[in-house]
Amino acid sequence: MDELDPVIHQPTRLRIMMLLSGIREADFTFLLKTLCLTNGNLSIHTRKLEDAEYIETTKSFQGRMPRTTYRLTELGRARLREYWDALDAIRFRAVPDEGV
Repeated sequence: MDELDPVIHQPTRLRIMMLLSGIREADFTFLLKTLCLTNGNLSIHTRKLEDAEYIETTKSFQGRMPRTTYRLTELGRARLREYWDALDAIRFRAVPDEGV
């Protein structure tokens, strides 16, 4: 059976990866509001994705306000594609033969 990447498979991290896959980058506030997460929850999951090198985090300032942005890395994009391929393989194996 194809193994599902446990880093991506966790529902909150999958939602973060999917959201980032459709845009160039997103800031902390956008992810927080779009995904309806708490600050701590988002921080924990983005750290896990960053540790796996699936996302890149950039910290800067807008005036005096800190701004944190996230984007998928090439490795993150590749692992997300592999994740969907593994799900497809599992799904297609689950389809019964016509003669059954």
